[in-house]
Amino acid sequence: MSTIEVERKRELTDATALTARLVEANYRQAGTSVEVDTYYSRPDRDFMSTVECLRVRQRDGFSEITYKPASTAGTHSATEIIAKPETNVILSGATQATAANALLDVLGMVRLCRVEKTRTTFRHPDRGDIIVVIDLISGVGTFVETEIMADDPAAAATLLDQVERELDLVDRPVVSFPYRDLVLRQRPASARDSRTTSI
Repeated sequence: MSTIEVERKRELTDATALTARLVEANYRQAGTSVEVDTYYSRPDRDFMSTVECLRVRQRDGFSEITYKPASTAGTHSATEIIAKPETNVILSGATQATAANALLDVLGMVRLCRVEKTRTTFRHPDRGDIIVVIDLISGVGTFVETEIMADDPAAAATLLDQVERELDLVDRPVVSFPYRDLVLRQRPASARDSRTTSI
């Protein structure tokens, strides 16, 4: 079985308090970066409806193209835990993100939106498969994502629940939509309606 990413996202009102709880639980800050994600769809299939993800990501000397398949009952649980395989193509450097965006544009992919995010990552020295990130999404808000890379989605979901309890996150509202969708919701209705007509 291939390794998949199991994750859940929640709204966050007090990043400072969560940071203190992470430090108390022996998580260590692994860095803060600014990520710029450009999301795409296909002209013949609406990735917003299928909840597929095709994006070009750029940050601090790094860029990649990522694809995540459509959501199904098997990938998106009733408790908003998402477990999907990812296909990642790492590019040779940050400047290649521009070339990747240009390639997808000329191939006729539909550019949906750009998500600008400041991400602070925390890892536990004894629990290397667990990542907790605090994301500040420009124009939208602050969120926490708990992510686990695993071969067994059911076991990972149980561990994710445990980590959220340990960090006192279970009362925070769960966010079921990708950041892409949250950013698009901030646009005026006229801009949302025209997103698939031109690039």
